[in-house]
Amino acid sequence: QFFVFCHGLLQLSQLLVSGYLKSSISTIERRYGLSSQTSGLLASFNEVGNTLLIVLVSYFGSRVHRPRLIGCGALLVSLAGFLMSLPHFITGPYEYDQSVASTFSNTTDLCQPGAPRAGANLSDASCTPHASRENHEVLLVMFLAQVLLGIGGVPIQPFGISYIDDFASERNSPLYLGILFSVTVIGPGVAFMLGSAMLRFYVDIDKVSAAEVQLTNKDPRWVGAWWLGFLVAASLVALSALPYFFFPREMPKEVGELSAHTHTPRSTVVFSGFPVVLLRNLRHPVYLLVVLAQVNISAMVAGLATFMGKFLERQFSLTASLANMIIGAVNIPGAMVGIVVGGAILKRFQMSLRQCSALCVLGMLLCLLTALPLLFLGCPTQKVAGVTHWDSSAFGHPAEGCSAQCRCPEQGFNPICGSDGVEYTSPCSAGCSSVSTRPDSSVLNYTRCSCIGGPGPAGFARPGTCGTDCSHLFVPFVVLSCLAGILASMSHTPSFMLILRSIQPEDKSFAVGIQFMLLRVLAWMPGPVLYGSAIDTTCVLWERRCDRRAACRYYDNTLFRQR
Repeated sequence: QFFVFCHGLLQLSQLLVSGYLKSSISTIERRYGLSSQTSGLLASFNEVGNTLLIVLVSYFGSRVHRPRLIGCGALLVSLAGFLMSLPHFITGPYEYDQSVASTFSNTTDLCQPGAPRAGANLSDASCTPHASRENHEVLLVMFLAQVLLGIGGVPIQPFGISYIDDFASERNSPLYLGILFSVTVIGPGVAFMLGSAMLRFYVDIDKVSAAEVQLTNKDPRWVGAWWLGFLVAASLVALSALPYFFFPREMPKEVGELSAHTHTPRSTVVFSGFPVVLLRNLRHPVYLLVVLAQVNISAMVAGLATFMGKFLERQFSLTASLANMIIGAVNIPGAMVGIVVGGAILKRFQMSLRQCSALCVLGMLLCLLTALPLLFLGCPTQKVAGVTHWDSSAFGHPAEGCSAQCRCPEQGFNPICGSDGVEYTSPCSAGCSSVSTRPDSSVLNYTRCSCIGGPGPAGFARPGTCGTDCSHLFVPFVVLSCLAGILASMSHTPSFMLILRSIQPEDKSFAVGIQFMLLRVLAWMPGPVLYGSAIDTTCVLWERRCDRRAACRYYDNTLFRQR
């Protein structure tokens, strides 16, 4: 029972490390200027290390000191977690364009007619060879950490489960495995809640004093303390790894029944019969179809898990922190409910294979029906001058016309919302020449803006984006997406039953191994990358760093939603 407790704790903290990355992905994109395709690849890269080794490990299963190997794997996972946060400590403080001079920079992005632009702005000035090398280092460290995370995770689940199954009584084994399974489902929810908590802090909380931070977490330039959660999660993993070095190689079997069955290593059988069994299973129509169905739904889940937070942030103008809170507190528990309900229906009605497949089909059809309205529940893109909105009377392009005399830097980014309801990428591009601040030197509003129509000689603007004004659609969206998730995950248990009951008993463990292998290679790896690429195609304004395309500033919200 102590082993089950330790293993539950370890699996939870391991999932915290891998799940936390998904919750902070939009923040990491903004901080290091990544496209969604790159961040999707990063999010799924731990599957690479995992897939390469999983076959070997399942094969050596019965001949090694399992608890000790689990402990070593856990230490690797912990190292990977610490490595994920390393970029924060090897790069300088986060820099952003600002209107009010501060300790970091005395440049301003206000309109200064006639003044030659010295050093224009941060985005161009900081483009030293060092800066671009730094960016490569960051990516290298993160990808390496993800591979280690995958490798370290390999022994944890299979060895833990087989160890428990070998030494638990037959009566208690299902209960223990059920506990572990529920932990693996809760894990990602906890990870998103951790993300929600950490992203409320400013990224450089350890490098600058609170007084110097001019951003609030609603600001589009805000970057939360993404690295903090990795430190928390990695420390937890390291703690839960310790007991494993003190468990015995074999335990006395738990009392509960008489038959003490011994385990013989079947390694030779496995490898000589490998191609035969593989072909036999892949030619089995039920097995093949169910696995293909699972591949499709898993690819969707993998993509959604990675980018759902980003989607909510962009569509409904939420903070990263709130988006994670919704996912961790609504969507993931919804999926858990669905899995439990599906299992309960199976047990209550003692379903045949045909009824199992009918239940799967019904769940997916209902899910489709509830998910259809989601295509239409969302917000139009905000009007951004020169990006998504052109006012013919004022100017054809922000560079000429009303803000021509300002000589704005091309890449400035400090969005403001004009009194005319149009958003401008920076005070300079709106032609604003003066700013009024609060006592704590945060911006109150911008005035004398030559591009903004409205009452008086020139309009004014407030800092921050105008946002998307359709918050009334947010609750229906969350409710429907949660419902769709419940219905889809009802087919989880019945689809597993279809696989387990339609193949020959002696192929069972092998078939499940092949199934997970296919899910990894065809769904969990490509899923986030495909989603990320699709999201990138809907970008209307890219940030540029050192002549390379960095993170996306604005998306076409309607296209983003549909794709």
